[in-house]
Amino acid sequence: MTGANDPLLLERVRESFSRQSFMGLIGAEVIHASHGKVVLDLPFRADLCQQNGFLHGGVVGAIADVAGGYAAYSVFGDGEDVLTVEYKLNLIRPAAGERLRATGEVLRAGRALTVCDLKVHAMREGEEVLCASGQQTLMRMETARP
Repeated sequence: MTGANDPLLLERVRESFSRQSFMGLIGAEVIHASHGKVVLDLPFRADLCQQNGFLHGGVVGAIADVAGGYAAYSVFGDGEDVLTVEYKLNLIRPAAGERLRATGEVLRAGRALTVCDLKVHAMREGEEVLCASGQQTLMRMETARP
């Protein structure tokens, strides 16, 4: 299991994250990774909006899911990977602002299943406004070998 003081954790998370082509497509990036917690940042883009000009709920859900997935991944060891089993997300306010910040935090890491808390904040004129909150269950699995 990855230690709480792993100096290579951010590098390990970013390396895996770089293989997620959808996150690259929408412009999301990892801005923080620590044992059990990962934060993603997504700049506002008009081409990711729904008809009212808010970032689409599918985009909000995707970055919440990935933030939680990497939070779980951060407590797993070498040779282990993660796969979402389910998540539930409440869209509390419109995702409007200069950027979104998604935070995933491990609530409990088990041998097979891990549960994470998910939060997505819209950054509006220097303030963080909660726009989505949820919970996720993930399964620990062996890293796929090519």
